[in-house]
Amino acid sequence: MSAGSRAPVVAAWGAGTNSTAMIIELVRRGEIPDMTLLAAMPEQPHTRRLIPVFHQWMDDHGVPNEVVEYQARFFKHWPPYTSLLDACLTNGTLPSIAFGQHSCSARHKISPQDKWVKAWPPAQHAWANGRKVIRLIGYDCSARDNQRYAHREGHVSDLFEYRYPLREWGLTREDCEHIIADAGLPRFCKSSCFFCTAMQISEVRALPREELRLIVLLEARAAPRLRTVEGLWRKSTKKRPGSMTAFIRAEGLLDPGEIDEIIANAPLDLLEFQRAAAAVPIEQRSHIRTWIERFNAGRACAPPPANDPDDLPRTA
Repeated sequence: MSAGSRAPVVAAWGAGTNSTAMIIELVRRGEIPDMTLLAAMPEQPHTRRLIPVFHQWMDDHGVPNEVVEYQARFFKHWPPYTSLLDACLTNGTLPSIAFGQHSCSARHKISPQDKWVKAWPPAQHAWANGRKVIRLIGYDCSARDNQRYAHREGHVSDLFEYRYPLREWGLTREDCEHIIADAGLPRFCKSSCFFCTAMQISEVRALPREELRLIVLLEARAAPRLRTVEGLWRKSTKKRPGSMTAFIRAEGLLDPGEIDEIIANAPLDLLEFQRAAAAVPIEQRSHIRTWIERFNAGRACAPPPANDPDDLPRTA
């Protein structure tokens, strides 16, 4: 059957164990998807290192693949922003999962993939001829994914037909780990943002200094608006505090003086950057990433000199 006469197939790759194994097994079975999409997220360092490795594997095995990213449309008086980290810092809040919701995934993962597919000619052709696009999701047969699948089971879309190949094949997470190893690839772990509420204690301990500083910044920037949660971990438990900053301080993962300096000065510096952006036309404003790069370089914990061209949005 020609590609034009069948429903196009799109695989969602989350850069974790299950979706990686799903794509490897699809290739082994001769079922290469027409496109594989990864939504760019502020992943943990181990995932960031593996993404280009698997992109190369897909290229070598003829798997079409693209990276998509959420694009905000209305910036109001803010500097332009893109990622979930950008959005949280811009709006002075935490990801929605910290408040018991899940809109961060819908907005920054699902939405940009939907947008890409809607502009994809094979999908447009299929819809014009009364067919749906087949979307492949990497849920396995393990207990945790049984719960996730039960939540999704029966979901009906006018545009997509959902398939869960790992479940069709009866594969568990352990099976997925073996598939990846048999392909000669490094071990893939859970994929998540480095500041996700679902981060485990051991995962936070393993973060490099740059990510730990950004976690402190996120919580400090959001602190004035927090009423129902303590921080990224929501509420304190017997094992850890609700604030990741408090955990980082208690564990000695950053110097206490550095933590205090970030809390006292970095949010104010960011607000100054935003005020400067509001004074110039949107097309002349620097992206918030320029400020984050300065923060990562250690130059954003005190009010910037007014004449420092790197600290203000470009006006020419």
